Amino acid sequence: MKKVILFSAICLAAFSATSQKYSDIKNLLILNQFEKAKTDFDKAITNAKFAGNAEAYILKTAVYAGLASADAVKNTPDGAKYADEAAAAFKKYREMDATMALATDPIYQNGPIKLYSTFYSSGYEDYSNNKWQSGYEKLKNAVEMSDILLGLKVLTVPIDTNVLILAGITAEKSNNRDDAAKFYGRLAEAKITGEGFESIYRFMVSYAVEKKDMASFEKYKKLGIELFPQSDFFTYDKVDFAVGLAEGFENKRKALDEVLTTDPTNYKANQIMGEIIYDTLNSDKEGAVLPANAAELEKIMVSSFLKAATAKPESEISYLYIGDHFINKAAKINNARSAHIADMKTRTKPGTMASKEDVAKRDLLDSQYGEELEKAKEPYEKATAMFAARVKENNGLEIRDKEQYKKAINYLSEIAMFKRIQSKGKPADITKYTAEEKKWNDLYDTINAIPTLKKDH
Repeated sequence: MKKVILFSAICLAAFSATSQKYSDIKNLLILNQFEKAKTDFDKAITNAKFAGNAEAYILKTAVYAGLASADAVKNTPDGAKYADEAAAAFKKYREMDATMALATDPIYQNGPIKLYSTFYSSGYEDYSNNKWQSGYEKLKNAVEMSDILLGLKVLTVPIDTNVLILAGITAEKSNNRDDAAKFYGRLAEAKITGEGFESIYRFMVSYAVEKKDMASFEKYKKLGIELFPQSDFFTYDKVDFAVGLAEGFENKRKALDEVLTTDPTNYKANQIMGEIIYDTLNSDKEGAVLPANAAELEKIMVSSFLKAATAKPESEISYLYIGDHFINKAAKINNARSAHIADMKTRTKPGTMASKEDVAKRDLLDSQYGEELEKAKEPYEKATAMFAARVKENNGLEIRDKEQYKKAINYLSEIAMFKRIQSKGKPADITKYTAEEKKWNDLYDTINAIPTLKKDH
């Protein structure tokens, strides 16, 4: 019995000594004697009983965070080392005590508060000096500490706006875009507004497109319109963003394909698909050459324009693009045709027949020229029908529409004339195409008399 009593007394004494050690070091913290507190703590932590208690780690957090925040060492390598050790200790404490009951102790709570302050101030220093990656690492830690302090109600604000915006900016600038979206997203969810905050909603809209998350795209776009109604940015649709964020022809095609996979009748996506292919096939850049898959691209272009025309039947734009493309092709063939005829003349003696090979090549070029003109005919006819209906409805046309109307009619007249010339020996065809050519020429002569409407009609 005496041995049991003696053992209990020894344990009680050990416990009392350990408790006293915590009290002694806490007293040093009250006096801001962090160096002395560190010395005593580093010695005490070597004791297994001391080290096995969760309180040891909240105590270490307070000691090392105090050292890290001292003016002499903050924003120095030593300060960063102390802050990292304090953060590791606080993590250990949370693992050992999920309730974090001691974190609200008037002395101990200074540890996470100072740790938050250290990460924030050091991160802000990096932010101010454009040290994006190191600033991001520190401010990410500051966000974590802020969330803990909010949870403990040590911080009483609804949301820590300052640390989140700085963490978001440094994450974005250091290309940690996923984390930037997390930080910015929290601010957006809270509908934070005011000068300088529009950029977070712009980021979230662009990020959603980048991640092909159309639900989030619509969500943040709606928030942007609501909070920043004066900004045009949030009026752009998913097609604008898909194309705008992509660089180069192939990437733009891919971005549009992704939109059309889920929205195949989208007018703008089909129209822009047609236009970017048109610009590639009809490039006016010096030294531009047709891509190897030009024939395949042409089919996609025509199909895209026709889908756009179906989606927006009141617009002639798609038909004009198709007509212009085939007129451009015809013009290139006509240049080759004219060059071949001129070459034939220089090589053929007066009074003699051109070679069969030269005649065959000329006829082939004539045929190809006619084929491309024929492909332009129907789209131009549809466009002119729309212009004619608009003249009747509005009693006039805008200047641009009048010019496009004249252009289409002029080409239709040239197509009819070429067909008339090619109809030698076919009286019925000659009569037909002569009448067609006259119809377009007569219509062309009436266009200048059409009243010109203002653009905002």
